[in-house]
Order: sequence, then structure tokens, then C-alpha cells
Amino acid sequence: MVLSDIARKVLATIRILNGAAGLLIPEKLLGRLGVDTATDRSGTYPFRMFGIRTVLIGLDLLLLTGDELRRAEKLAVLIHAADTASATVTTARNELPRKQGLTAVGISAVNTGLAVIAWRGGRDVQPRRTAVH
Repeated sequence: MVLSDIARKVLATIRILNGAAGLLIPEKLLGRLGVDTATDRSGTYPFRMFGIRTVLIGLDLLLLTGDELRRAEKLAVLIHAADTASATVTTARNELPRKQGLTAVGISAVNTGLAVIAWRGGRDVQPRRTAVH
């Protein structure tokens, strides 16, 4: 298996698991960010809202082929780079506790790296041509 395929499948799995967690156990994710969900549950809505989207874009990386997959891989770079920038800004502004903020930056940066590896490998794949006899 090619490195770009491995990166794509790992990223897809991360997306599906994180998205499912956002849908099913947003309180646990909020707790990991330092939110006391006993007093503030307002973050459950955005976690659930983005949870389904995250599951679906994870499935795209597993199920799409050809040009559709290339597009999904390209968008993954943008999505995860934006996540990394957002986590970095949020941490720099002290809007998250430092430890949780740095963890978010690290996770997002790893996801961005996986997305870049998947995208770069997919760019070089040429459609197979059927031999004419």
C-alpha cells in the first residue's frame, strides 16, 4: 500500500471517529477542552452539528474514487489547515487552557500533514488505460 493511501485511510478513520464522538458524546469532548459541562453545555450543539459533517467527509475519503476523490483530498488540506490555524489563534488568545490548546494545535497539525500526504500522492495517480488489442 502506498504512503498516500495509508495517510488517506488514517485521516478518514480519525474523521469518522471524531465525528461520531461529536455526535454521540460531545460532553466528553468538551471536557477534554477544559469546559465544565455541568455548568456550560452550550458547546454540545456545534459538536453535534460538525460531527455529522466530519463523519461524511471521512466517508468520502474511503468511498470516493477518481476525480471525486482527488477533490476530497484537496479539500482535506484546506479544511485541516484552517483547523490548525483556528486552534493556533484560539490558543494564542488564551481562549482555551494552554495544555488543551496545544493539544488541539498538535492534533490539527497531524491531520493537516496526513491530508497533504494523501493529496500529494493522489495528484500523481493517472487513470488506468485499458489496453487495446
